[in-house]
Amino acid sequence: MKINLKSGIDKLIFGMKQNDVIAVYGKPDRNYKDEDDNVIFAYNAHKVRLTFYQEEDLKLGYLVASSADLELFENKIIGREIKDVKKDLSRKGIAKFTQEEFDTFENYFNEDNWIIMQTEFEEVVKFEIGAIINDKDEFDWKFGKK
Repeated sequence: MKINLKSGIDKLIFGMKQNDVIAVYGKPDRNYKDEDDNVIFAYNAHKVRLTFYQEEDLKLGYLVASSADLELFENKIIGREIKDVKKDLSRKGIAKFTQEEFDTFENYFNEDNWIIMQTEFEEVVKFEIGAIINDKDEFDWKFGKK
């Protein structure tokens, strides 16, 4: 599953509606609402959780994934040591990360690409990516754009 920075993961593109996602991946294994009334889809086989923002006409705006198949710049992410992943990303010009620690987990956040790599015991266990907010303080939806 290829991570497409600022756009999504695999065939999941920011701005898709629920029916667009179902047309590609089928019905989700779980479908529920969070505390903000956002709709959440979970696909077990792909190990991905999708958030459709209620305040944005239920467009896909956030993805959380933990599949061992995740790739960024043709490199695997999950299960690798964070120092190695960061070294790979640095070669591609992505070097600025804000680090947060809690319990045995650490988050590495890159605001330019709105990505978070979560680690436990120095190994990447989860990858999160969100839709980018543009200069007009609006989401930069990619779905349907040429």
